[in-house]
Amino acid sequence: MAQSYTSPMTVLLALDSSTETMALSLSSPAGTWLFEAEGGPQASSQLVPQALDLLAQAGLKLADVDAIAYGRGPGAFTGLRAACAVVQGLAFGAGKPVLPIDSLMLVAEDARLQLQQQVGGAFEFEGLMWVAMDARMGEIYAAAYRWEEGAWQLVHAPALYSPEALMAFWGQPGALCGSALSVFAEALAPAVQAARHCWPRHQSRAAALAALTTQAWAQGDLLDAAQAMPLYVRDKVAQTTAERLALREQQQQASTAS
Repeated sequence: MAQSYTSPMTVLLALDSSTETMALSLSSPAGTWLFEAEGGPQASSQLVPQALDLLAQAGLKLADVDAIAYGRGPGAFTGLRAACAVVQGLAFGAGKPVLPIDSLMLVAEDARLQLQQQVGGAFEFEGLMWVAMDARMGEIYAAAYRWEEGAWQLVHAPALYSPEALMAFWGQPGALCGSALSVFAEALAPAVQAARHCWPRHQSRAAALAALTTQAWAQGDLLDAAQAMPLYVRDKVAQTTAERLALREQQQQASTAS
């Protein structure tokens, strides 16, 4: 379901399909509209219509958008390609720049927002936040961030780890978040027990996406639409025929929508 919040800012559209949850946000001077739904295979056919629906709810057109953000990864291969294909199509057609969003930083921001809600105020997280997301195949996507002066700063870049390698690298982390904490609960138990804060589940990826998109805009992280590429930390040799056809269809839909 879409939600609306009041927040004066530039008009920014954002899409993320890097996990099993598809998230979209639209921030405008009149407010912020959020949408979340099941991702996976469903996301490829829903990104364009849901983005256009958010614009319609806000009484806006794609031409009114200042930039289009996308979750660049790391994450699911098909989901990352779908988001990039759609954002490139929309941005090319409308002549708009793009904003790449670190998909693991998105998890850190969601955890920070959860903490603010828990303490009942505008608490700004202090210390290192480690994100650990299930990467399937018995592996974990992980990265570390620090909250400084109202924005997340990258400390350890996203990388792929086995549970054992991540435990050895971690030591005793102060704060943890992400789906791997549940999926690899037994292997990561010592770190989870030692952490001061732990968030194994997300609350609103769409709200976190809106917040990070605003941060990226403020920092001037704009790219040309041609540079809207996914971030991979695990290699895959080639797309399947079905994936190529699906992505071609998504780009055509996005171009038509523009």
